[in-house]
Amino acid sequence: MAFTSDNVAVFLAVLDHGSFSAAARALGKVPSAVSMAIAQLEAELDLPLFDRIGREPRPTNAARSLEPRARQLASQLRQLDAHALALHAGLERRLTIAIAPDLMAAPWSAPLAVLADEYPALEVDVLTVPQADALRMLHAGDVHLALVYERERVDEREAFEEVASELLVVALAAGHPQAAAGVLRLEDLLDMRQIVVASRDGSRDPRYVISRQVWRTDSQQATLSLVQAGLGWAYLPRALVQPLMAAGTLVEIDFDNISNKLRLWVDMVWSRERPLGLGARRYIELMREGRNREK
Repeated sequence: MAFTSDNVAVFLAVLDHGSFSAAARALGKVPSAVSMAIAQLEAELDLPLFDRIGREPRPTNAARSLEPRARQLASQLRQLDAHALALHAGLERRLTIAIAPDLMAAPWSAPLAVLADEYPALEVDVLTVPQADALRMLHAGDVHLALVYERERVDEREAFEEVASELLVVALAAGHPQAAAGVLRLEDLLDMRQIVVASRDGSRDPRYVISRQVWRTDSQQATLSLVQAGLGWAYLPRALVQPLMAAGTLVEIDFDNISNKLRLWVDMVWSRERPLGLGARRYIELMREGRNREK
């Protein structure tokens, strides 16, 4: 067998870092060890993987053809290691959870209260970050769990549990000129400024971005403040805005040609490539139990 876990790591490191020396630094090896590993792999495959004409090695067509399967193999090996480690995982010292700002009103805190009673020594960090950032932090290993809306595509690196659903409504300040209309058509929103929670790179969930002019925030509270100031409308969780609507400071806009409500499913997501500790596993179980009770 030509490919091993070691030479796959070396092969991908050279592709990712562009040279034997840079790959060696990333892997903690000497450049000659990287060069030798690639040469041995090429000899066993009887294929040139890198063109060494020039200052830096350039991947051949054969290398580019092998790259997707090599990355898949590396991911599977990491997942296998994670599964083996998970068999021996105990209670982690600290559990870190990233929550999308739109989901701060979701039922995530009550399960944490149960978890704190069961494991009083467990430290918990709860971070509020836009959904795309939460998932990036998850893949980077900076958080153990991410509570986010359902994604448009399945990522093979992720495992998830559907734990809730969130009902979003169109909210507008009571003093906004359009609030007096009471009932609008969806197309009336096209020329009204929309406030959305977006990741720090500016990306937004296309499912609920409607207006031609969009202001972005990175927190739900900032979005709510801008809406209350009359600067635009937003899709906001009904549980969050209902007290403000009851107080008369916000209104829920109805449409005569479409529902004004958007129901999105909520997932607890974790990485397949890292083992979950006892605290994380128990928290997912508690979230699942809460969902089942509400059904």
